[in-house]
Amino acid sequence: MAALKTIHRNVPYLKQQLYALLGNTSSSVKIVCLMVLIGYFVSFYEPAILALTVTPGYVFPPGFRIWTIFTHCFVEFHFWEVCVDFVTLGLCGKLIEPLWGKMEMLNFFTLINTSVAFFGVFFYLAIYMATFNTDVLFEVHIHGLSGYIAAVSVAVKQMMPDHVVVRTPLGKMTNRNVPLCVSLLSVILYLVGLLEGAYPTMYTTGVIIGWLYLRFYQRHSNGTRGDMADNFTFASFFPTVMQPPIEMFANGVYNLLVRLKICRKPVRKYDVGAPTAITISLPGTDTHDAERRRQIALKALSERLSQQADSGSSWPTLEDDQRPKAEPTTVHTTAVPPETLNTVTVEIDQATSKPVV
Repeated sequence: MAALKTIHRNVPYLKQQLYALLGNTSSSVKIVCLMVLIGYFVSFYEPAILALTVTPGYVFPPGFRIWTIFTHCFVEFHFWEVCVDFVTLGLCGKLIEPLWGKMEMLNFFTLINTSVAFFGVFFYLAIYMATFNTDVLFEVHIHGLSGYIAAVSVAVKQMMPDHVVVRTPLGKMTNRNVPLCVSLLSVILYLVGLLEGAYPTMYTTGVIIGWLYLRFYQRHSNGTRGDMADNFTFASFFPTVMQPPIEMFANGVYNLLVRLKICRKPVRKYDVGAPTAITISLPGTDTHDAERRRQIALKALSERLSQQADSGSSWPTLEDDQRPKAEPTTVHTTAVPPETLNTVTVEIDQATSKPVV
């Protein structure tokens, strides 16, 4: 009863915070949040868990519960998971959706969740073939938005890689460190028994699939695909010391995928007819985020120039207006010999008012 009273007392505050988070988001974000909340209450019914979550042993025939690949993301078992989902969806609605658009955001949501479920099933099938443990087929339930949260952290890293998240005595943690740190944290919590085994699997899979999509396949408004920037390589997720060997391995895998025609090589475009000079554009480099950064930089530069202009020009004060005006003075100048400066000196005769050279 005490817990219910506490919850009832904090309901107005929770409503206020929820409205501040989801107030200006699109209808699609609000619908997904509502479905996650419904899925949390449905999870208290045991048959609903088997019917809506992905159980690796029931996805393929004879069970063939293929619909669970699309419904598992809306089912959460704990209320803190629902809160984390709401914060992530609110972040997407305020930060990512204005840059990508509503349709691209929905495509990203569907692609990540279905891919995480699909590859998670094959991962547990591989574990079963190696261990012959039937628990990984019928006792594991893939559910929730853990994979999507991981993919969102990759998207935030792509947009604002140097934004400081938290400062620690060991150094500062930026958005570029979040995907790897949370993946390692989920593995540690699983090893100590605080998380289910599906969480680190889904989160790691979400990081990889999210990076692959944003790196090679996302279509932009200028007709290009992916983001081939140097600060968005797979090695950039790891510390600087570990980047050289990981980059060599990643380049080898990438060259293999190019030979299999799964990935494409970046195509360079040369605009020789440009009015200023030759311009070179790479696919993915001229993204919405780059345009937003340019606009912010131009705005900051114009504000700084206007401040300097205002400080340089001063209006005359009242004291300056009351001072007697000085008499005009005549400045006598001495002409420099033409041999020195190779110039022509012109003198004006006051009597005739004609110039004499």
